[in-house]
Amino acid sequence: MSNLQTLVFYATPEHDCSYLPDKKASTMFVDPKAQINQQMYSQLSQLGFRRSGNHYYRPHCNHCNACIPIRLPVDRFRASRSQKRVLKKNVDTQCQIMAPDFHEDHYLLYEKYIIERHADGDMFPPGRDQYRAFLIDCHANTQFVEFSIDNRLAGIAVIDQLQDGLSAIYTFFDPAFDAFSLGTYAILWQINETRRRNLKYLYLGYFIKHCRKMAYKSAFKPFEARINDQWMNEQQLKLLAKQSL
Repeated sequence: MSNLQTLVFYATPEHDCSYLPDKKASTMFVDPKAQINQQMYSQLSQLGFRRSGNHYYRPHCNHCNACIPIRLPVDRFRASRSQKRVLKKNVDTQCQIMAPDFHEDHYLLYEKYIIERHADGDMFPPGRDQYRAFLIDCHANTQFVEFSIDNRLAGIAVIDQLQDGLSAIYTFFDPAFDAFSLGTYAILWQINETRRRNLKYLYLGYFIKHCRKMAYKSAFKPFEARINDQWMNEQQLKLLAKQSL
């Protein structure tokens, strides 16, 4: 079994950034041959890495630090008024935790979501092999969460359990249920589930201030952000911002 000290890392050549126009990006990723257990995965998450399929990665860009790892200390989270309204709208939404197996109705929902919401993204066009590689080829501690409204499949959240928290891998939903704000509800559900499991953090991935698709994550407070190789709370972040003026 590998350990963090013996892991081999690779960096991709520069390519067009998926999130910021006119920017070039590079990605550092763990050797795909490495065997990553829960302890190592947790350590990588604490260092700002994310998982996609069987790949563990983090941004490694020259002259750009726009992608900031963000996590929520769930015991300190307090829902805003708008988030409380989302919880109220979903009081009858049913949730079921499942193993990450391939289900045709899950895939068709994913396909619809990508076509209608992310036709300009890296995952377009969707396909079954791509879906399997992204979400089904997963870690041993991965789970799918089904959200159903009026007995209709409305959304799926994919989560990983770490030693110190949950990692929100991806959420997709039927745009026909827009009124229920399922993207927000999925995060609120994961916050409550992290608490229920007596875990400390919900890892939300990367916050990108000038990318509309990523900026929503800062609405969940108080959050911590990993900057200069350390996790900072909002007070520390404000102090850092003042020092950089």
